[in-house]
This record gives sequence, C-alpha cells and structure tokens, in this order.
Amino acid sequence: MSPEPLRIAVVAGEASGDVLAAGMIRALKLRYPDAIFEGIAGPHMQAAGCTSLFDIEILSVMGLVEVLSSIRRILHVKNALVEHFVKHPPDVYIGVDAPDFNLRVEKALKAKGIKTVHYVSPTVWAWREKRIFKIAKATNRVLGIFPFEHQVYDKYQIPYTFVGHTMADIIPIAPDQVQARKTLNLAVQEPCLALLPGSRRGEVAKLLPVFTQTVEKLWQKMPDCQIVIPAANQARTQQIHEYLQDNLPAWLNDKRVVLLEGKSREAMIASDVILLASGTATLEAMLCKRPMVAAYLLSWLTHKMMKRMYKPKYFALPNILADEQLIPELLQEDVNSERLSQELISLFSTDTTELVASFTRLHKSLKQNADERAADAVIEVINE
Repeated sequence: MSPEPLRIAVVAGEASGDVLAAGMIRALKLRYPDAIFEGIAGPHMQAAGCTSLFDIEILSVMGLVEVLSSIRRILHVKNALVEHFVKHPPDVYIGVDAPDFNLRVEKALKAKGIKTVHYVSPTVWAWREKRIFKIAKATNRVLGIFPFEHQVYDKYQIPYTFVGHTMADIIPIAPDQVQARKTLNLAVQEPCLALLPGSRRGEVAKLLPVFTQTVEKLWQKMPDCQIVIPAANQARTQQIHEYLQDNLPAWLNDKRVVLLEGKSREAMIASDVILLASGTATLEAMLCKRPMVAAYLLSWLTHKMMKRMYKPKYFALPNILADEQLIPELLQEDVNSERLSQELISLFSTDTTELVASFTRLHKSLKQNADERAADAVIEVINE
C-alpha cells in the first residue's frame, strides 16, 4: 500500500507572500508531485497548485489601527482555519508573512501537535523584539529572507534558516530595459516613470491621489515622460481605473499613461525611475536596479505609535539592508506632490552608477536559491 501524500497548509496574507509561497510550493512539488496544498492563496500560489479556502484580500490589511476595522472578519477566518486544520491535520502548516494573523494560527495548531513553519521573519529586529517569545511558542522554525536576522534568533536560541529571497534568484543581475519596454509597448527613447501605489486597497486609496498629483507636476517639467502603472491584481486594477475615471478621465486616453494588471517587474525594469509605496516593492525595485522614491502614509495614531516603538534609522528595505540611505524615503507630511516631484526630477538627471553597484551587491547577498532552501527546511521540519 502506497503512503498517503503529504498534506501541506500554506497561508499567505498579501501579494509579496503569494510570490514567495508559490516558489516554495513549486520546489516542494518537484520532490513530492502528489503533495496536497491548501490554505489562503493568491493567484501565484493557486497557479502552483494550492487550493485557497478564503480570499487573500481578507488579510491584506496593514497598520496597527487599520486592522481594527477588519478584526471581526479576520478572527472569523482565523478560527475557521484552525478548526479546519485540526479536523484535517496537515503534515506542516506554513504561515507566509502576515505575522499578526499567522502566528496566532501557528500557536493554536502547534498546541495540537501540528508542526509549523513561519516564512519571513517578523520584524523583531525593528520593533517589539519581545515578540520573539510568541514566535518560539508558535513555530518549529522560522525561515528568513534577510542575512542580518539570524542574530536575534541566535540570541534567543530559536531555530532559524536564512533562505534568501526568491525574487533575487529570478531577477537578472543586469535586467534588460529595452526588452522590457518593447514587451510593454513603451517608447524606447522617452523617459519613463513607474507608479506603484501599493498592493492593498487602503494603500492605494491614500497614495494614488498624491502620486497622480505628483505626475501632473512632473509633466510640467518633463511633458514627454511616460507613466506605467502596474496594478498588483485585478482588484487593484479596478480600483485604480475607477479612481482615474472619476478624477482624471483624460488619463485613461492619454497615450503617455499605461495601466497594467500585474507585470510590476516588467514595468520596473522598463522604467527610468520608480515612485512607489514602501514595502516589498522597494526590494523588487532594488533588484531591478532602478532609482526610486519610497513613500508611505499611516493613520495619525499608527504613526505616533510606530515613532515610539520602531528602532531602525530607515523604513525602506534597500536602506535597511545597506544600513545607509540609498533611496529617498518619505513619510506623512513629506508625502506631497511638491516634494515627491522634486525628488523624482532629481533622480531623472542623476548618475546612478554607484547606486546600481550598491543594489547589485545587495542583490547577490539575497541570491541564495530561496525556493529550494525553503523547501529543504520544510522537509527537515516534517521529518524532525
């Protein structure tokens, strides 16, 4: 009698986690073609063979205060997942990022004897370091994407594996800008700005108005500048289209403006400069070797709380990784069209040789064959 196929639970909370999880799922499927994957999956995970029990949009909320408005719905999903996986125990539960959600699920399942892995270390190195004790209770192992994270896990003797980042493996060290422009039908000779206002509804609602105002100012100085807007998914495409239709209908027929669904990487590579919401997208932009301006708007209360608790000097990932300010990062009142347009215009005329060299060095540090290393670690946990 043949053994039962592996059952692996995988839950991602947003677009970046969807990409990480999909790569890991594909690597696991190469070793265990009959393995069954289910959880909360975005389009990349579903394409890799993971069944989604809930819409990933439910968990795509960021901010200490912002989560409160969705708390009942999130708790319902959390309880339903725990109940489902207790009744149908997987060989391992893998929570991908979304720590406030996944660590709670992991803790409940681990208490029932189910092995758990948390993929993407919570930012214990940045704030709320005492969460490390909750992580220890919730997980059998943490998989980390940044090389400096192991220090805090070694300090508390918690199992941790540095796997690198799947995007660093996929994106070429020297991306081809001309080919990307041809792929997206963009003019090869004209300047191009990529606009990425975020993957969550709340991010886009806050940042898109400021970003479009910034473009209007940019066009006063650079009227030929092309604007490419790669929406993170179908929901964001609709949201952006509706905003433009209601507020800037001329944009929809402006040949300088290209609205895409997905294809953020191609858009970044095709661009000369990027304006984007701070988050994982800044890491992808760094790997694409493009100068960028990172911006973020938090609620007043969330910002006040973060100012008290957040330890690093920077919040944009390229700056955190380099431990120096490689890119402009703007928060709150600094996120205005005047300041943003000034920063962008400066970048269009700046020699990026040193910046690209720094980005390349960081790229190589993250290029670790992440999908396979993550799959190795998951199998080790299953076999422990």
